[in-house]
Amino acid sequence: MDEIMHAVVIDDEPTVLESVAQCLTLAGIEARTFTSALEALPLLDSDFRGVVVSDIRMPGMDGMSLLQAIDPGIPVILITGHGGIAQAVEAMKLGAYDFIEKPYKQDRLIDVIKRACQQRQVTLATQPQLVTADNEDWLASVIIGESEPTRRLRQHVQALARVNADVVIAGETGTGKELVARSLHALSIRCDQPFVPINVGAIPESLLESELFGHEAGAFTGAQKRRIGLLEAAHQGTLFLDEIESMPMSFQIKLLRVLQEREVVRVGSNTPVPINVRIISATKEDLREAANEGRFREDLYYRQMVADIHLPALRNRIDDVPALFSHFLREAGRNNNLEAPKLEYEDVLALEMHDWPGNVRELKHTAERFLLSRSISGISVSDLMRLGLGSQTSTLSGERSLNDRIDQFERALISAELAQHHGNIKEVMSVLGLPRRTLNEKMQKYGLKRETFVAGKSQ
Repeated sequence: MDEIMHAVVIDDEPTVLESVAQCLTLAGIEARTFTSALEALPLLDSDFRGVVVSDIRMPGMDGMSLLQAIDPGIPVILITGHGGIAQAVEAMKLGAYDFIEKPYKQDRLIDVIKRACQQRQVTLATQPQLVTADNEDWLASVIIGESEPTRRLRQHVQALARVNADVVIAGETGTGKELVARSLHALSIRCDQPFVPINVGAIPESLLESELFGHEAGAFTGAQKRRIGLLEAAHQGTLFLDEIESMPMSFQIKLLRVLQEREVVRVGSNTPVPINVRIISATKEDLREAANEGRFREDLYYRQMVADIHLPALRNRIDDVPALFSHFLREAGRNNNLEAPKLEYEDVLALEMHDWPGNVRELKHTAERFLLSRSISGISVSDLMRLGLGSQTSTLSGERSLNDRIDQFERALISAELAQHHGNIKEVMSVLGLPRRTLNEKMQKYGLKRETFVAGKSQ
């Protein structure tokens, strides 16, 4: 199921080439060898799907010259002797993927090549021409909104779904990390295989190994029969590890081994079980910062961060709030056999004036509460928000300056009018009493685009 990995190996010593080619072939990496960098150069265009492994010191074109001559998107792994460390460090500054010092262990070389191949797959997949209209349409019905951050998110998700590389999804609580993970799976070649989610933070440390790796009968008290772990259950599919930052340090090294070897050993067994699984992790923390502070293993951080997606907070895509709120209203209406009410102008204004610290999750709960409250008391969204019944904090909360609050109100007001009049600029000018130039300047200032509000897009 995984894409074949390719490597071009360049060294002026034929015996070295023969040895490297043999070990790469045994590791499942397709290798082409060259004794001259110039001979390999015609292969290394922008469509080349593999990586380059090259000695630094060679007659003619050396490794440094090759690095600067080929497409910068191709990962280059440089091999250096003891005297070439300074040159290798300089090569890293110029964009080399990694360097390995002689003598080296073959396992180390294979590991670096595999990671570099994954990175190359990600680079090729995220090129704009690979995005398809059909998938974009489907994704738009799942990741809802027409703001610029949401459009970029959908493009990123669609591109990364095409490759088998592990992915880390970062974002605040409630931004929809599992939804994005499920979208990555649904658009991938693994879509017909299992999607297995697990919240790492919700599992006691003593049970984590058994849950993920499984156990044999009699492995510990209460283990009456063999149990398949979640990694095995996700074989050929996707394992989603939520709150990865909460994983105990003692277990992180065990997960690192699984990521490297793609095999698990059940508790109470010595027999490794091969697995073919894509691992998508989610975190609400900055893993780089956690690694620097010693709370997360640095080697696991680099192993996981082949590709990453950062989810914008809802306050940074506030234009999407009316559409999302309406979607959740309709969903709640179907679940409760109630008709979803149409949003009024004041409702949209109230929604866009709120910061949504709980993000999409808070918005969904507010929509559900509004539907049920409306059916009983006829309350409006603006009343619900003003009374603090639907969300975590009141409107215009926080320690912001007067100018910030005025800007927020002005932006929400213009946005609400654009939504009310379906993007009709003349009507908005008339209602707000603004000349076209002033309205255009304010729309530009607040990142508001007319096409976002035309009929059908703001509903």
